[in-house]
Amino acid sequence: MTAHEPDVLFERLVRRFGADPRVTLPSAGKERKFGDAGLKVGGKIFAMVSKGELVLKLPRERVEELVGSATGRRFDPGHGRLMKEWVTISPRHGACWEVLAEEALQFVGGGAAATP
Repeated sequence: MTAHEPDVLFERLVRRFGADPRVTLPSAGKERKFGDAGLKVGGKIFAMVSKGELVLKLPRERVEELVGSATGRRFDPGHGRLMKEWVTISPRHGACWEVLAEEALQFVGGGAAATP
């Protein structure tokens, strides 16, 4: 894995979801505060990169499945408490990022996908 691989993989997600009118894309610039670097639906983050991994908001059961299959790990935002509905996915599983991000969009957005 290269140092830029997570950014390249996430940029693919930005391009993929950029056509969806429900999705707010990350803010431009290097000086972003938390949340500005994520993909949002209805003002809520559904996907972002943190510490070189994709972070997704998914139902607790789905997070458990991904952790159980060793595809993901529970997300710790840095205060030592694991988040129940957030999972991190390594770039090693980059082939799954788009499908899982779509799941996260549907979960957070609460509905069917928009047709581009």
